Amino acid sequence: MNPWLILSFAILFEVSGTLCLKLSHGMTRPLPIIGVVIFYLGTFFLMSLSLKNLEVGTVYAIWSGVGTALVATIGILYFGESCHWPKVLGLCFIVGGVILLRQTST
Repeated sequence: MNPWLILSFAILFEVSGTLCLKLSHGMTRPLPIIGVVIFYLGTFFLMSLSLKNLEVGTVYAIWSGVGTALVATIGILYFGESCHWPKVLGLCFIVGGVILLRQTST
């Protein structure tokens, strides 16, 4: 399977795990806690598979950068978190950096 596709699924699992953390309300709700465990185990498993064919620095930077940008965007859109121009600019820098990393990777 394509390592970039595997990495994409790892990112989706990481975002899902982080959202479950938010929904767990301080690890007091059982169902989101189960989601945290399952999604984080899944993300590390998938990320390890992508590392068979991709550079560790690139994988980690893209995984963390895209995950951060997605979580921040979801926080703004669905959880009513603040949205000021410096935050938007920072997200644009993250996305730009991910694009540059992807363009320079094999």
